[in-house]
Amino acid sequence: MKEHFDLIIREGTCLTPSGRIETDIGVRDGRVASIGHLGGVSGERILDAKGLHVLPGVIDSQVHFREPGNEHKEDLESGARAAVLGGVTAVFEMPNTSPSTTTGTALEDKINRATGRAWCDFAFFVGAAKENVNRLAGLEQLPGCCGVKIFMGSSTGNLLVRDKRLLREVLKRGRRRIAIHAEDEDRLEQRFEFARDGKKPYCHPLWRDEKTAILATEKILGLVRETRRRVHVLHVTTWQEMALLAQHKDLVTVEVTPQHLTLAAPEAYEQLGSLAQMNPPIRDERHRDGLWQALADGVIDVIGSDHAPHTLEEKGKPYPESPSGMPGVQTLVPVMLNHVNDGQLTLERFVDLTSAGPARIYNVASKGRIALGYDGDFTLVDLKMKKTIKNAMMASKCGWTPFDGMKVTGWPIATVIRGNIVMRDDEVQGAPIGQPVRFHDTGGL
Repeated sequence: MKEHFDLIIREGTCLTPSGRIETDIGVRDGRVASIGHLGGVSGERILDAKGLHVLPGVIDSQVHFREPGNEHKEDLESGARAAVLGGVTAVFEMPNTSPSTTTGTALEDKINRATGRAWCDFAFFVGAAKENVNRLAGLEQLPGCCGVKIFMGSSTGNLLVRDKRLLREVLKRGRRRIAIHAEDEDRLEQRFEFARDGKKPYCHPLWRDEKTAILATEKILGLVRETRRRVHVLHVTTWQEMALLAQHKDLVTVEVTPQHLTLAAPEAYEQLGSLAQMNPPIRDERHRDGLWQALADGVIDVIGSDHAPHTLEEKGKPYPESPSGMPGVQTLVPVMLNHVNDGQLTLERFVDLTSAGPARIYNVASKGRIALGYDGDFTLVDLKMKKTIKNAMMASKCGWTPFDGMKVTGWPIATVIRGNIVMRDDEVQGAPIGQPVRFHDTGGL
C-alpha cells in the first residue's frame, strides 16, 4: 500500500535544522511525517513550492489584539487574519486588554473567544499585578498560557509593577520565563514636561529617553541575578541596554522589533507624526545601528512585531493624547525579508529569530523547526518577489501601517498551519482553525 499524506509540499527549498534542502515535505494528521523526495506518492492536497523557500512557521511572540474591551480597533479574528496574511502561524497575545488578563477566568475567556475565530494558533500572557502575585505560579501553568508579562512602565488597568519589592515577589513566584516591558515609571513621571503643553510627537523619545529604558533594565537585571529567574526583555531600543544584556545571557533573552530596526528619528516623526509613536520610542540612527550590531553579535534572540493597533482617529489626537503603538503582525515577514535581501541578516538567522527562537525561549511543544513529528507549520516565501506595502493591504481593523509605501523584496506566498493551507497568494483560505499553542513546561501537552 502506497503512503498517503494529507498535504505534500513539493520541490521547495526547505530550511531544516540540517540546512537548506530542496525537497518535498509530507504532512499527516497535522504533523511532519516525511522530509525527502516523495515522487509519485499521493496527497490529499499538493502545494507546489518550486522556486519558493519553505520556512518553519513564523511565531510572533508579542501582539496586542485588543479583545476584550477595544474591539473597535482590533479583535482576535481580525488580528489573526492579519497574522496569516503576513505568513505568521502562531501569536502570543498580551494581557493589557479590558479587563486585564490577570486571572484564570480572564485567560479562559480569551481562549474561548479565539476558538473558532482565530486563523492562526494562539497563546496568551497573564499580566503580573499586585492583586495576583501569589497566584502567578498556578496561572502560568494553565493551558493556553505562554507566560507572565511585567509592565515596569505605564500600562492599562492594574498592570503596572514599578515597586522593586513587588518586582522581586513576582520573580520569585513560578519558574517560566517572564516577559518584561522595561521603562522606569519614576523617570517617566519626572520627565512628562517634555510631552505636555502642546509638544509634538518628535518629543516622544525626549520624554521616554534612553535613560528611562536603561534604568529599568538595570533594575530588572539586578533582581534577575538575585532571584535567578529567567526573563525575556521586550522591544529593546538602546545600544547601551544591548551592552548590558550581553553580560547576562545566562538568564536573559532579548527581543527587538522590525520597526526599531527599520525606522529612525527624526525622519520617522517628520514623515509619520504620531503614527511613529510607540513605547519604547523610535530612536535615532545611532541606536538603530546598535541594535543591528547586537543582532550580528548574537545578543538578540527574537524578533516580535509588538503589533499594537489604534485607529487613525485616535492617532490623530494632539500629542501626547495620541496613543502609543503601531500595527506590525502583517508586515513582520516582508519587512525582515527585505533586510535579508539587503544583506543585513541571513535567511537562517531570520528563521532562528522568528521560529526557533520563540520556541526555545517559551518551551513551545512541536513548533519552531521543520522536523519529523513537529507540527506541519510553514511559512512559504518568495525571496525575489517585489511589492510595495500599502495601507489598503492591511487586514487589521486600524487600516494602516507605518510602512505604507515601502518597497520590499521578499513576500509571504502561503501560510500552512498543522498541514492546513490558511493563506495563499494574499488570500485567506477555508475557515479559522487556530488552537492553543502547547508548551513543554505546563500541563498543556
